[in-house]
Amino acid sequence: MDIRAGAIAVVTGGASGIGRALCRQLAAAGVHVAACDLDDDGMAGTRALALEGAPPGTRFTTFHADVSREADVLAFRDATLAAHATDHVDLVLNNAGIGGGGSFVAGDRAEWERTFGVCWGGVYNVARAFLPLLVASREAMLVNVSSVNGFWAALRAGIPHTAYSAAKFAVKGFTEALITDLRTNAPHVKCAVVMPGHIGTSIMRNSGRVHGYGDALQMSAERVAVAREQIVKAGFPVAGLPDDTIRALLHQRAEEFRDKAPTTAEQAATIILDGVRAGRWRILVGDDAHELDRRVRADPEHAYDGGLQEVFASMRD
Repeated sequence: MDIRAGAIAVVTGGASGIGRALCRQLAAAGVHVAACDLDDDGMAGTRALALEGAPPGTRFTTFHADVSREADVLAFRDATLAAHATDHVDLVLNNAGIGGGGSFVAGDRAEWERTFGVCWGGVYNVARAFLPLLVASREAMLVNVSSVNGFWAALRAGIPHTAYSAAKFAVKGFTEALITDLRTNAPHVKCAVVMPGHIGTSIMRNSGRVHGYGDALQMSAERVAVAREQIVKAGFPVAGLPDDTIRALLHQRAEEFRDKAPTTAEQAATIILDGVRAGRWRILVGDDAHELDRRVRADPEHAYDGGLQEVFASMRD
């Protein structure tokens, strides 16, 4: 698909990370952007950065929306149509996502459903709302961001990762199913699923805020206890450490996850948009994504026996 100046793109989760990088690169190409997020301050920052590098006349609109709520997404759609004076859009990037809901067996149900609701429900709601507008375009594409956890449902040894993984598998399966559906019913519309590995974003910090336990340094004693148990199960001797030390460790981990990732958000956005331009339906992002994909395909029966988890953990660390 040609990403041309004057086209209209929709980006969810645009306040930071990959979403912000996509917004900046699209605007730099002269694409008009409609972005949404729950973080209004972050969204304002993205808009300023995007317009700073955009050609004159490029439009960039923002909207406060929780993509897990259909009413919010429909309001975002209607605001986009009005602000851009259009009856169609050309590109939709379903990027919004959060972590959490690790254990289905022993975890908090509300956190599990919140995570699944954003990571899968958000993709579903946005696709439902905006697909007719893609069909109304001459050439269009729906891009759904899954994860390597959409083909390998683990985080590391001893740490369940069920809500996020289940959602990302759903995103992957839904997008693959759309290939035939679109070819049959709207052949001028394409779709792509993105499978990022470890990308340098603030998803760990942002997820805590969305779930209501805030930044790690302000985390409640109850939440610290849950985190402590998870860390101990992963094999780290933190059982006797003070709560404030656990908070500091979690804060440091979130910072390092963002700052020491093997692939930056800007690099990820470039890979994604290059894949869109090439018309690819499956876009892996990062060497770790390619390596995990290769290993899971080679021996899926033993994907959860330990070795593969440690390979991924060593890549991330």
